[in-house]
Amino acid sequence: MSDQRLIASFLEAQAAERGAAENTLVAYARDLGSVSDWLAGRGLDFARAGRTDIEEYLVHCDAQGFAKSTRARRLSAIKQIYRFAFEEGLRADNPAVQIAGPGRDKRLPKTLSVAEVDRLLDAAAAHGRKPADRVRNTCLMQLLYATGMRVSELVTLPLSAAKGDPRMLLIRGKGGKERMVPLSPPARQALAEWLALRDRDEALARSQGKPGSAYLFASRSKAGHLTRHGFYALIKELAVAAGVSPAKVTPHTLRHAFATHLLENGADLRAIQTFLGHADVATTEIYTHVLEERLRDLVLEHHPMARD
Repeated sequence: MSDQRLIASFLEAQAAERGAAENTLVAYARDLGSVSDWLAGRGLDFARAGRTDIEEYLVHCDAQGFAKSTRARRLSAIKQIYRFAFEEGLRADNPAVQIAGPGRDKRLPKTLSVAEVDRLLDAAAAHGRKPADRVRNTCLMQLLYATGMRVSELVTLPLSAAKGDPRMLLIRGKGGKERMVPLSPPARQALAEWLALRDRDEALARSQGKPGSAYLFASRSKAGHLTRHGFYALIKELAVAAGVSPAKVTPHTLRHAFATHLLENGADLRAIQTFLGHADVATTEIYTHVLEERLRDLVLEHHPMARD
């Protein structure tokens, strides 16, 4: 089987059997394509490569200056496809099974202060050419900060999840797993205002024979909803308008801010894990380190014995 067919079969199995998200499949395809190209340059393919070849590929990645996280992700993809090939009888062995990864750099997530988030929310309420744009932008930002959703979860929210002034929002996360996250009063108000405008526009479209949309944040994109790239560009515009460094502001930093601010105010770590949709609480524990770093900086800055 050629590398191209092997990768295609592997991706199909990941989607069908494990419910892998599209973003995950794209990442697998990109990483495995890179490995395949490197092997082809040495006259090899996945079927003929051995453990030594894979280890040499990892050395090559290190020499290229790839981050530990990138090298660990590439090795993970290699391990996954060889496990698939072995289980499907496409190879008699798994040459990657005993290769140890480089590990990952432990970096604390970037976050935002409460004041910076407030400025972003104010900017959302004032940013937009039309009143409907401003209402939508406010709803997007309020929901993101109130729930800690991933951006892919936010832009693909179904309209059905938001109907009826919900106190809790049903979110479908990675692998199709569902979770319930409570909405703050400002988020509920922003959602109600956006729904009122959206329902009006939807009724007008239907009266003109146009089909409705199943998404809360519908758009003319091919996917039928606001895209991740579209929201990324919007949040950068809001950062500029709010006077917050755009380098600090991404959809994911709002997710980090949600978790960090909850922890700072005494929320239980297990509850935060549930809200974020983390499969393992160890992933959530990184926010305790963010809090520890902030407290240490606070002491060093304000304690009289810490001054020069």
